[in-house]
Amino acid sequence: MVFGRNYDWITGNGMVCSNQRGLFKKSAATKEGKAISWISLYGSITFNQYGKEFPTGGMNEKGLVVELMWLNETKYPVADNRAAMGTLQWIQYQLDNCSTVDELIATDSDIRIASAGTEPLHYLVADATGKAATIEFLNGKMVVHTGKELPFPVLTNSVYASSLQQSGVTSNNKSSNSFQDNSIERFAKACKLVKEYQVGGNQPVVDYSFNILNEVAQGSHTKWSIVYDITNKKIHFRTNGFPEIKNVSFSALDLSCKAASKSLELNQHVTGDIASLFKNYNIEMNKKIVEKSFDESSSEIRANKEEIRDTWEYATTITCKKE
Repeated sequence: MVFGRNYDWITGNGMVCSNQRGLFKKSAATKEGKAISWISLYGSITFNQYGKEFPTGGMNEKGLVVELMWLNETKYPVADNRAAMGTLQWIQYQLDNCSTVDELIATDSDIRIASAGTEPLHYLVADATGKAATIEFLNGKMVVHTGKELPFPVLTNSVYASSLQQSGVTSNNKSSNSFQDNSIERFAKACKLVKEYQVGGNQPVVDYSFNILNEVAQGSHTKWSIVYDITNKKIHFRTNGFPEIKNVSFSALDLSCKAASKSLELNQHVTGDIASLFKNYNIEMNKKIVEKSFDESSSEIRANKEEIRDTWEYATTITCKKE
């Protein structure tokens, strides 16, 4: 089982991070709602632009994958008694605490994404049992598509229900060459290619996944292409300008809380197994990545100097729970 994703954004700056199990964390302050504390149950490997502990996506050691995409129609729940957190820390919370899609969905009773000061996103998630789901927040409620309501485990920048309807992929009424909406066109194309592989594909599934990502890429706007091999707990990726495919296996990294977290800058001309290139995480690298990412995406994400500093300093508040 694999999970492929293109990260389409303004900046391709970023790093790959390991995140240890057994860490005590308290959620970063938001513009509304209370914080929540937890101890990470599972280690993970994530892709981070806006700081350690604030990933754009990743996979944990149990095979749960969480990835985000922009969705203008998003409307998060209004403030209530649940703890509130930002859109990126929500991803890390799920990777820290959940081993399955069902467990992730169940967290909605305890936590919510803050409705103030957050970006409009939706998520595609999958786990080692083969279950996948779209997680959207529409009209202030979590909306989930899974099982029979998820005929194609594909997500672009449109509401999932609308994507199914407009693309015609469940009725074969439309050609993927006729769409005016780029998001719907990419959705239809990805669904078609997934179905073709399921019917009679014989190419290695990781290679085929990169082929699908190529077909739906948006030129230089596509900054990263990632294929998570859930079955073998291995991550393959390449970045814009650095097309060599790199990989890292969970078995190559020590994810116990007594071991140092590792990190690696994404954009490098290296290929193959890169586990040996990871270095101990340090705050200087985090600061550099965070400041550059906020600067290069300032047209879409606004943050003042204090907020940016709080972001790159946040990881210093995390401690290993003594056993």
